[in-house]
This record gives sequence, structure tokens and C-alpha cells, in this order.
Amino acid sequence: MSSRRTLLAQAVLVLLATLTLLALSGCRKSNTETTETSETAPVNLQVDLKPPFRFVAYGDTRFHDPKDTNAANPTVRVALVEAIAEINPAFICFTGDIVYNGNDGNDWKVWDSETSIWRDKKITVYPALGNHDLHGDPNVALGNYFQRFPDLKNSRYYSVRAANTLTVVLDSSLQETGGPEGEWLADQLDHVPSDVDFVFLMFHHPPYTSSSDAKALGGGHSARMTEQALAKVLEERQAHSRFRIVVFSGHVHNYERHEHGGVIYFVSGGGGAHAYPIERATDDPFQSKQIKYGRRLKGPILVRPRQFNRAFEVDRQRLKVTMNRLDLTSGKAVWTQPDSVQITVPATTARRVSGPVLRSIIASPLS
Repeated sequence: MSSRRTLLAQAVLVLLATLTLLALSGCRKSNTETTETSETAPVNLQVDLKPPFRFVAYGDTRFHDPKDTNAANPTVRVALVEAIAEINPAFICFTGDIVYNGNDGNDWKVWDSETSIWRDKKITVYPALGNHDLHGDPNVALGNYFQRFPDLKNSRYYSVRAANTLTVVLDSSLQETGGPEGEWLADQLDHVPSDVDFVFLMFHHPPYTSSSDAKALGGGHSARMTEQALAKVLEERQAHSRFRIVVFSGHVHNYERHEHGGVIYFVSGGGGAHAYPIERATDDPFQSKQIKYGRRLKGPILVRPRQFNRAFEVDRQRLKVTMNRLDLTSGKAVWTQPDSVQITVPATTARRVSGPVLRSIIASPLS
């Protein structure tokens, strides 16, 4: 194993984001793109929650034979699963690439084993499909996937309503702005309930990233035209929406935060897959030389809505997000907070982004 891969195996950068809501109510597309034949009607799931509550969003875990450290860092992956279990969130949102090869039943057995603590604690998982989850025969891969998530009823895209939030989960191997999935998404955004303050969209491929397919620093992915087109749709919607739109993606094995047209975009793709180095653009809202190199992985976003005062007006509602960086190189957990942001619900006639809380757990060696 190279010295660089050894360093990669020693650290992880996890985004465990805590979003505090003031509630008024209780990898590239493959050459053979997946088609939408025999689509099952999307499910609209309901979670019986009242603020405060927490949820975690992360991805790119690549559950796989722990002896194969080329695919991912199994030590880190298990540590994250245990950390999330200790937090005991209301649910977990997975941004894709759950397993290394979706058609490999043994990879899914590793998932079964390593995440058993979540089922013991009755922590529900809401996943988005990633490109690795569709590797091999898609029928076999999807069969393995839906066997683990029966509540989806074979829906590759779906929604989850929890308190004053709506999470819209997309399959980025399908048409996100056209076809059945695109039409369903448009309908979801046309009919957001009046008591929803935050609409979260979750899908695997990020619309914005400072990573690159050129892999000049050793690995990475560029944003694809399909997600860039979706971002334009979301930003046009945000300009006329009373709710705030926040996007969670993975695919890029690092942490990023972007803001465009009032929409906040988070990349949280380090649940165990080896980190991609990033040369961050000068206009990226989040800047850090500490996590710029390939020795870091980042992961989950933990969400914790809280009702502070029912008397507040909608423009007083906010998400508070603080990222915590965890350094494990010494063998002990050392925490810092390199990123913090607040996001507010838009005012009636003007959007405001002043502050949600996103707390992350990030493990990585210091430069």
C-alpha cells in the first residue's frame, strides 16, 4: 500500500450537521444510462415527529469486504456507523454509494452486519441510489437495494415529510428535469404544504463542486450537465418560494458548501470511501487548507430542528449549521469547528440566508 493510501486509511472527515429549525408546525453517469421502464409509483412517506429532532445525511460508504482497503476505509466506516448510532438520530439520509457493487450480495451482507446497531436502535434509513449501488446487472442490484428498504415499495425516487420539513429524494441515474421523475419533482415543488419551511433535496451527483474529472490532484469528479440543469430549476423556484431549498449530495469524497440563487448546496461524500483532494475555488463559501488534500474523508449531515417560539414570524425561522472537524491521527479524537452557517426561511418578498447550524464530525490528519 502506498504511503498516501496509508495516510488515507488513517483518517476520516465526517460532516455531521446539526440544523436548528424554528418550526411553526409541530461518480458520473454510466455509459449505459438507467432507463425508467416499469416505474413504480413514488411513495410519499410520513414521519411522525415534532421538533426538536435530529437526522443524519451522508454517503459514499462503499460497504464491502473489510479486507479490501482499496475500495474504502473499513475502520473509518465502522467508526462512523457507531458514532451515528450514539447520536441516535430520528433517521438517516444516505446520499448514495451505499455499497461498492450493488449487484454483489456479499457487499450487502457487509451492510447488514456493520449497520445492525442502527436496526437494534430502530434508526430508519432513507437512501438515494448512487452509481455504485447500480453496478452490474441493474435488476439484481435493485433487488438487493429494495430488499433492505421495503418501505420504499420499489420507488427509486420518493419523498419524506417530517415536521416542518419535506425531503425529496431523487435517483440521479434517471432524468431529473424530464421524464417521469422530472414530472414528479415538478409536482412535488408545485404542491409543497403551507406548513413546510424547508425543502431538502437529496441525490447522489452534486450540481456544484470544486472537484474535477481531470483528477489533477489524484481523484475527483466534475459536476454534470444534468445536475447543473436541475440547479437552475431549483434556483428559479427559490426566487419565488416561501420555503428554503437545501440540497444534499455525495459522489465527491469530500465536504463542500456552495450557495447559488438562494439555494444552499452541501456535498457530504466521505462515509468511508477514500478522499478526493480538492483545490477549492476562490468563491466557494467554505475554504479550508486543512481538508484540501487527499488524506481526508467527509460524511454525514446531522439535522436537529427545534421549535424556539411559535410566535415567531416565518422570516424568523432558521437552520443553524456548524461543522466539527475530528482529527484521529494521534489515536485520540480532537475536535474543531471549521465551518458554520445559518440559513433562514425567505421573507415574503426577499430571500435571506443568515444562518442554519450544520455540525459535522470530521476526522482527518492535520497538514
